[in-house]
Amino acid sequence: MKNILLIIPYGGVGGMERLAFSFYNFYKKEGHFIKAVKFIKMKNDIINFGEDELFFSDRDFSEMSKIERLKFYVSIPFQLRKVIKKHKITHSISFGAMPNVYSSLTYTKDYKIASIHALKSVELSNNSLLSKMTRFGYKYTYKNLDKVVCISNAIKEDLIEKCNFKFANKLKVIYNPHDVDEIQKRSLEEITEKEEVALLASNSVLFVGRLSTQKSPWHLIKAFSLVLKNVPDAKLIFIGDGDAGVLKHLEDLIEDLGINEQIHFLGRKKNPYKYLVNTKMLALASHYEGTPNVIVEAMCLATPVVSSCCTYGIVELMSLKAQTVEDKMIEVEAGIITPNLYKDRLGIPDTSDFIDEEYVLAEAIEKVLKSSVYKENLEEKREELLTKFNLEKVASEYLK
Repeated sequence: MKNILLIIPYGGVGGMERLAFSFYNFYKKEGHFIKAVKFIKMKNDIINFGEDELFFSDRDFSEMSKIERLKFYVSIPFQLRKVIKKHKITHSISFGAMPNVYSSLTYTKDYKIASIHALKSVELSNNSLLSKMTRFGYKYTYKNLDKVVCISNAIKEDLIEKCNFKFANKLKVIYNPHDVDEIQKRSLEEITEKEEVALLASNSVLFVGRLSTQKSPWHLIKAFSLVLKNVPDAKLIFIGDGDAGVLKHLEDLIEDLGINEQIHFLGRKKNPYKYLVNTKMLALASHYEGTPNVIVEAMCLATPVVSSCCTYGIVELMSLKAQTVEDKMIEVEAGIITPNLYKDRLGIPDTSDFIDEEYVLAEAIEKVLKSSVYKENLEEKREELLTKFNLEKVASEYLK
């Protein structure tokens, strides 16, 4: 039996948090002692670990003054160290940039596994405090970690070639696991809100995730406005919360485009799978990603995907063979991949002018809405596509 600690920043509905919860359930079922720690615990957390949950603050960073935030940042490695020693942790798994750095600073004897879930060269192009911490870790403190899991080959190559990562011998590519049976089981839960049922019954396009600059949802909204010209009954549905600045920009953009009636924000949902199984398609337009969990979840439910190629990790997920994505869309087993939307600048855009890649994204969305071929093709190839995401295999690989 191992004593395992899972380390996450929040308890939101994001891919990392859902991954941690999958690990929690698997390791607990296997008979291991397990605890999960959140840096920030919120009342509306979707991911919760019951009696095995620990947390360091019930106030979000935005509620702290600069001095309070700085003190909290400094305290985290010491608090983590106390938890590890108190519970005699033998293995710790951290999820994301901030947890990884803090795990590397506890100087404890547990077997330390970090995980990297996005293409970091793009994320590190800004000069935020988190980016500075991440770059520092890549250069100095990641040497204290025993294994650094990259969730795609694209992420590993990016770290070595573009991020000045100094400890390449610690990198290991392990795809994110998924409990296919559990996802399919939960997708059968009934949607009780009549308005939501009606929305999904239309030509519905679904986004699941945090509305952040990383996900650049303005591209999706602009592309969708083009789709409406040929599919006027289409609906774009967002599941997930978001950054205040991003939400304000989206509200203004939707108002300017005059498509308020066709776009719906449903907020956080404890069970996104029952929406994912009932929509026509999943659509993503991120500036950077690793291998988005929601794409695999859509594949589990035979829901076709349209995604921009923000990293080759998207291709690794959606296709059974190597593909080249340049200035046109490509059709793959799980749906359609369109050209990268990132234009060398993160953050909310200064202009709402349309770019060529948004037109290609719109064309791909329209194709999937108008044809059942994509769903039929995914149903045929689903089992083969999902082979590398076996939960038991991946969870065991982490601890080796």
